[in-house]
Amino acid sequence: MEPQMDMQQLFAAAQQMQEQLMNAQQALADAEVTGTAGGGLVKATVNGQGELMDLSVSAAAVDTDDAEETARTIADLVLAAVRDAYRAAENLQQQQMGPFAAAMQGGGMPGMPGMPGGGLDLPSGLDLSGLGIGGPAAGADDEDDDEET
Repeated sequence: MEPQMDMQQLFAAAQQMQEQLMNAQQALADAEVTGTAGGGLVKATVNGQGELMDLSVSAAAVDTDDAEETARTIADLVLAAVRDAYRAAENLQQQQMGPFAAAMQGGGMPGMPGMPGGGLDLPSGLDLSGLGIGGPAAGADDEDDDEET
């Protein structure tokens, strides 16, 4: 017979997990990752929550003899750099939030092996997408892998 966990232990564990989740979310908000394209001609910086923080285009990317082609090339490079930065931010989110996603998807709470049912009983309509966990990954569509570098 498994020992029963008292409600005070359960609430303490839930509070600890909530604090860890808040710390992980703050770490994501404070982190910045950079994506590049064109061999570094274009750089995009996003924070760990996916907010675009900075975008730079090197003057070397500009061909003054062909403004129209340069505009198209820069647009393509900006798009590729931003997508690269978002992929890096998504990887960072998965690293930071992965343990919480596992706990919420039935892996149980860390340090809580005796928990009935092996995990948290969450409502089926709970939307975790704002936390960057669960559901389809943003930017999973990799059609731009043929970018020039």
